Amino acid sequence: MGHRTLKHGDGSYDQLAERLNRFPQGAPPSELLFRILKLLVSEREAGLVAQLPIRPFTVPRAAALWKMSELEAQKVLDGLADRAVLLDIQKGDATQYVLPPPMAGFFEFSLMRVRGDLDQKALSELFYEYLNVEEAFVRNLFATGETQLGRVFVDETALPDERGVLTVLDYERATAVVRNAKAIGVGLCYCRHKMAHLGRACDAPMDICMTFGNCADSLTRHGVARKVEAAECLDLLQQARERGLVQFGENVREDVGFICNCCGCCCEAMVAARRFGFMRPVHTTNYLPEIEAGFCNGCGKCTSACPVEALSLVSAHDPKQAHLKTAKLNEDPCLGCGVCVRACGRGAIRLKHRAKRVLTPATTAHRVVMMAIERGQLAELLVDGQSSYGYRAVAGILGAVLRLPPLKQALASRQVRSRYLDQMLAKGAQPS
Repeated sequence: MGHRTLKHGDGSYDQLAERLNRFPQGAPPSELLFRILKLLVSEREAGLVAQLPIRPFTVPRAAALWKMSELEAQKVLDGLADRAVLLDIQKGDATQYVLPPPMAGFFEFSLMRVRGDLDQKALSELFYEYLNVEEAFVRNLFATGETQLGRVFVDETALPDERGVLTVLDYERATAVVRNAKAIGVGLCYCRHKMAHLGRACDAPMDICMTFGNCADSLTRHGVARKVEAAECLDLLQQARERGLVQFGENVREDVGFICNCCGCCCEAMVAARRFGFMRPVHTTNYLPEIEAGFCNGCGKCTSACPVEALSLVSAHDPKQAHLKTAKLNEDPCLGCGVCVRACGRGAIRLKHRAKRVLTPATTAHRVVMMAIERGQLAELLVDGQSSYGYRAVAGILGAVLRLPPLKQALASRQVRSRYLDQMLAKGAQPS
């Protein structure tokens, strides 16, 4: 689904807004967005960033687009990477740069540390208005299409002890993501840091936002996050569980880029899950809580702990105890996070498998292609507005398309209207 064009009257920032909306998770233009961008980048930088490709690029490529020397381009790119507007990725002896999407991306990175080079209080107020009051951004990010940016990880300590009762795959475990990560960075929780500037943050841990892989490597090199080992990160996961936080991460099976530890009051994903629950804004786990009515005494601890208000107290219909309550689950908004299991002190809640398995995209490329197809933006990925993709990039996207279900492939073909793609899909559909 495309974004409405709103001209701001300032060419560089207008161009940057249009550039951002080539991402499937873009940023709908508004006066608030332009004010945010003006805090994050100068007018000159906005004009330069607006020319950058969607895919990773090198210094020579940026220099050619900007019509400047490589030395000057390097200086601009490094300055943007220092502020985490861009990520720089080390590929052996070479460096590639990439503009991350606004979220999960440079919006969060701007508040993942305390910094004095911009007014973080003013930025936090603008973020709150743009995300929580204006609503178009959050609705577009979390409530458009079937494939979403993030998914919930189950609280592994809430799973039954008995072997074989529940099948839990490695990619469903936050601990497996941590143990397999090539690099780990931990920074301030963007959501709670933002709310702290508004005087509305809860007391949940702040220094607990986790990034992995290339993203973590870039953020830790520039001091946006601190580098940690797996053991410390696992301890932080456990602290989060003990505080009743939900582990919410990138919606992929391989090379997960981030895991947030979310509270129900401050965190954008949980707020979206409550506001747009019927639109499935967050991919759930493959589990649901099951309430043992005979053990529930209606204390309400689970209802208070649930970040999306999926549990409520209703009459137990006990003729001997007319005022007795019991917990009741509304499955539609339930994330399957397991927070309620830990909150219950009587063992009245246990997890069970969902009737229908939740499917998770294999990789970031797979997820981005799915999101682009559902939002009508596949052509933006195949033919970048500033420069055509190289052969490998196009081949990667086409490969992801060929792995999609037939209906998604048909949508992709209609969007691109390419004979080559049609031929590739026909070949891919033939039995081997």
